[in-house]
Amino acid sequence: MTIAPSQTLPACADAASFRAFRSASPQWLPIALDIARSHGLDISSPQVFSTGTNLVVGLGEKLILKIFPPLLRAQFISERGSLTQLAGRLHLPIPEIVAEGTRDGWPYLVMTRLAGTLGSEVWPQLAEAQKERVLRQIGETIAAVQRAPLGALAQIEPRWDDFMRQQMLGCRARHTRLGLAPKFLAGLDDLLRDAAKLIPMDAPPVILIGEYIPENFLLACDDGQWSLAGLFDFGDVLAGWRDYDLLGPSAFMAAGRPGRVRSLLAGFGYAKLDFALKRRLMALMLLHRASDLNSHIWIEGWQEKAADLVALQELIWPG
Repeated sequence: MTIAPSQTLPACADAASFRAFRSASPQWLPIALDIARSHGLDISSPQVFSTGTNLVVGLGEKLILKIFPPLLRAQFISERGSLTQLAGRLHLPIPEIVAEGTRDGWPYLVMTRLAGTLGSEVWPQLAEAQKERVLRQIGETIAAVQRAPLGALAQIEPRWDDFMRQQMLGCRARHTRLGLAPKFLAGLDDLLRDAAKLIPMDAPPVILIGEYIPENFLLACDDGQWSLAGLFDFGDVLAGWRDYDLLGPSAFMAAGRPGRVRSLLAGFGYAKLDFALKRRLMALMLLHRASDLNSHIWIEGWQEKAADLVALQELIWPG
């Protein structure tokens, strides 16, 4: 496939124009393949990934090319910095950077492609004991990532205290707009007042991936036992308070099941689940940059089961 000289990546000044461009893969796939060719990579069997935030194409079974629009350059910096900092520091496979560069102002990374089955494809069918096993491994992985030194990620923006204060300022407006029920909104001021005391603003920060969710990890089965087999997508990394990374698996995977919650927290290193921890986790869940309780709490009928935010935290983190 040859590339016409006029075929370049566009400016995409806003998110809407970029989404439209991303959805039209025939417009950008030839450019992606030209990038791959420029690095001497095999382009004989490309695979376009339709989900995700950026332009992503698989190059055979071994490599992934990820192209970031200029407006998401912060995600490129986060991904490159995280993969560099965590390389060789985890027991769990993560992508390795093979090449990087810029085309028409769009930065890109070529990374190794991990083996395994996407977590979102497997998770719903797993037996309860297997889910508890995987959640313990996720807790262990979060703790392992957080033991790694920050390195250059210490400079990543936004800074934790600024990020938290900004999230607190916009919290009520956000959840009102997203349609959170009035009975939960009624307890928001009390929760935010508690959050200011419960969430450390100036404690030594750790690496926060922000999205330990089934779409971002791989599983593998060995002799009937499913295990965590890989972790990817480091575009939203922050440096901040450690509990923040418990929210994804709490909301999307633990589903208020006591055994799952205990497994996740035990793997992470928390032996005790007291009121203060539940309260802090509830506050962080509402302050998360992607927070949308109506979409993200996977407990059937939770809106009817919980009368207020205190009852909701007991429902999400029982015990």
